[in-house]
Amino acid sequence: MKPKHTILLVEDEEEPAEMLANFLEMNDYEVLVAHEGNRALDLIDEYAGEIHLAVLDIMVPNVDGKEICRRIRNHPVLNDIPVIFLTAKDEEQDEIEGLELGADDYIPKPASLNLVKAHIETLLRRQNPQKANWLQYGEVYLDTDAKELYVEDEKIELTSTEYTLIELFFKSPKQVFSRQQILEHITEEDRFVFDRTVDVHVKNLRLKMGDAGEIIKTYRGIGYGLNRDLVKV
Repeated sequence: MKPKHTILLVEDEEEPAEMLANFLEMNDYEVLVAHEGNRALDLIDEYAGEIHLAVLDIMVPNVDGKEICRRIRNHPVLNDIPVIFLTAKDEEQDEIEGLELGADDYIPKPASLNLVKAHIETLLRRQNPQKANWLQYGEVYLDTDAKELYVEDEKIELTSTEYTLIELFFKSPKQVFSRQQILEHITEEDRFVFDRTVDVHVKNLRLKMGDAGEIIKTYRGIGYGLNRDLVKV
């Protein structure tokens, strides 16, 4: 059976990396393993057209996981693939910094193999949605078939999580979502996360949309939703 997806795994500890790689391969994934940053960049250059998702440890030699994430987000082929930080660092600031770099998820070590697999499957499932229709509010268009966002005629490059966030607002334009509701929607996992996680994703999304980012409104004391003053709902 041909592997359904290819995962880039960057982990400097050889034994945990081998265990996770073997486990994913047993579940029909192909895994490209790098134990240090320069090797990871070589794999990105060689297999860019085949990589579907990256799992990155922050603390790897030579080129760290943060810089690898930056390279992925600036890569012409890989810029929209899901990125997961899998790392022993578990402070709030580390999670926020990773999300600001464009990561979609953050799993602290130690993590079970099944948990990592579940997070991978969740993010990849968002990349392969069932067919839907175009949604439009003003000059902002959402192609729910291709999972793409356009402002006027310009395609806005989004991460998997950023797309899931804007799709949530577009599909329920009359609803204001609390941070907890948004977290449950974008993670699909029962795990401890910080409230600022949502704020970071919304901030990144607004920045990418430019002036059109005003379509996402902060409802103080409640959460986020579409700006009803700008869209007809």
